[in-house]
Amino acid sequence: MSDVHSSTVIGWDIGGAHLKAAWAEQGRLRDAVQVPCRLWQGIGELDAALATVLERLPADADHVVTMTGELVDLFDDRVQGVHTLIERMEAALPQGRLRVYAGRGGLLSPLEARGRVMEVASANWMATAAVVARCLPAALLVDMGSTTTDIVPVRDGAVAARGITDHERMAVEELLYTGLTRTAVMAMERTALVAGERLPMMAEYFATSADLYRVLGRLDEAADQHPAADNGAKTVEASLRRLARMVGHDAGDYDPAVWQAMAADLTERQLRRIHDAACRVLSAGTPFLPADAPVVGAGVGRAVVKEVAARLGRPYLDFSDVVGAPGQGWVASCAPAAAMALLG
Repeated sequence: MSDVHSSTVIGWDIGGAHLKAAWAEQGRLRDAVQVPCRLWQGIGELDAALATVLERLPADADHVVTMTGELVDLFDDRVQGVHTLIERMEAALPQGRLRVYAGRGGLLSPLEARGRVMEVASANWMATAAVVARCLPAALLVDMGSTTTDIVPVRDGAVAARGITDHERMAVEELLYTGLTRTAVMAMERTALVAGERLPMMAEYFATSADLYRVLGRLDEAADQHPAADNGAKTVEASLRRLARMVGHDAGDYDPAVWQAMAADLTERQLRRIHDAACRVLSAGTPFLPADAPVVGAGVGRAVVKEVAARLGRPYLDFSDVVGAPGQGWVASCAPAAAMALLG
């Protein structure tokens, strides 16, 4: 960092599909923003997203960044990904005002971060959990985003995750590749309930989880920032058509209620998957989390997380309330970015 310091800190979370930013003044969160950033299509996507977001941010600020975008197939490996993303952030921001999050390694200069790629890569979940641990002695953080769900225990005021890297976290179900809007329906289950039958689903990118929640009236359209699977309309009618195609039907083959039941069944099974993973994470604790330790919900899928908390018999707290930003929904939706603004 330079000798110039600001009372304003902007936290960044560079994902493979979205760019998120949040800012805090004197340690208090003020707002957050998310824009689509289809990074797999080229580094120009990030440059354009950065330009859009920077127009909305305070000019005099320090910047801290975390990332998962190094995983996209634009890059040969995580080393190239981390180095490239740091380079683009340095180019877009005032010189000397950027630090990079390395999980338990803390905040590093860009030069230091280039030499500690495996600590920097995909550490955004730890930033969120670390902030929750500052605020609560015990909790189960469940951050359901557009693409993935993080399940992280906090015990005795510290992050108590078993896994650190992506493959370690997937192995113990602290990281699930299932989300509110971007998950391909073909990847959620092999069959779907249609008019009393369990029909096999096609291995085709015909519909996404956003379609399921849309036809059930449970989708905040502001959270669905990417094109539909067929680049078509984002209406209930269009979503019904996409869902029917998953099982080789046209939407008109059945009453809409049949397709709504199909969507309800698939979202129920997604909920069970997250619940079952949460049970596994909770069962691995030594000691176990207290029975009254809350589930802290973050991400655009917080409504689903609230249902998980009810099934676990635990109180639910919204991330925005935990960090003192009540009612600021985009703070909770952009939890890693918000956490970075507080950690910076």
